Amino acid sequence: MQPIIVVKKRKKHGSHPHGGAWKVAYADFVTALMALFIVLWLMTTSQEVQESIAGYFRDPKGIGTQTGSSMGGNGESLTITKSNMNLLKGQLEQALRKNPEFAKLKDHVLMTVTGEGLRIELIETDKGMFFENGHSSPTPQGKDLLCELARQLGKLKNPIVIEGHTDSNPFESVVYSNWELSADRANAARRIMESGGLKSHQVTEVRGFADERLRVSNRPTDPSNRRVSIVVGYTQVIPPAVTTLAAVKPVRSRQ
Repeated sequence: MQPIIVVKKRKKHGSHPHGGAWKVAYADFVTALMALFIVLWLMTTSQEVQESIAGYFRDPKGIGTQTGSSMGGNGESLTITKSNMNLLKGQLEQALRKNPEFAKLKDHVLMTVTGEGLRIELIETDKGMFFENGHSSPTPQGKDLLCELARQLGKLKNPIVIEGHTDSNPFESVVYSNWELSADRANAARRIMESGGLKSHQVTEVRGFADERLRVSNRPTDPSNRRVSIVVGYTQVIPPAVTTLAAVKPVRSRQ
């Protein structure tokens, strides 16, 4: 009788016919599904959000002109929101730098993005840079700057608030005070800007604060406390109205 010979075959690792290819295919499927959900979500957002996202993908670094958030010269009214107010600040600064006279004024034009919008402050000097000392009459360079700002801001839909501020130096006149001067300068700026390109309905408030809101509180007589501020407000995105249909109880007709 011949001996029984048992042959054992060992399986080699890694000999699976499919390997890890299914994992790559599954990952691609999940990525495509996620992209689909993002696109569907974007289709339900507001028009402003869609335009802002589209502008980012066209120019992520914000160097060129972006659709929906730029101040291009196409004559259309544009909307600046909280998401792109810094873009407006950069474009205004760029537009002003094209004016050769702006080099003399740049240290006295301060732009700051705040909770209420973009605040543009025209800060005075002791000799009077934008307005004549003690008067509401603008200087030639002050008028030119206000007109340039009006040309740029007139392309927007955003509301504008104009403020006047003074230092604490009192007037000798009993009738005319810092209150009148601050309000008159703000109104003078409004008239110039409306004649220079700002839409009449854009200005929602004209404020005169006298010396109640000093820029340098520890030096109340400092000339830099005298200034005119132009505030570009944020636009409020109004959600679409939701119509509620009340249930109507059927009325039975009398037999």
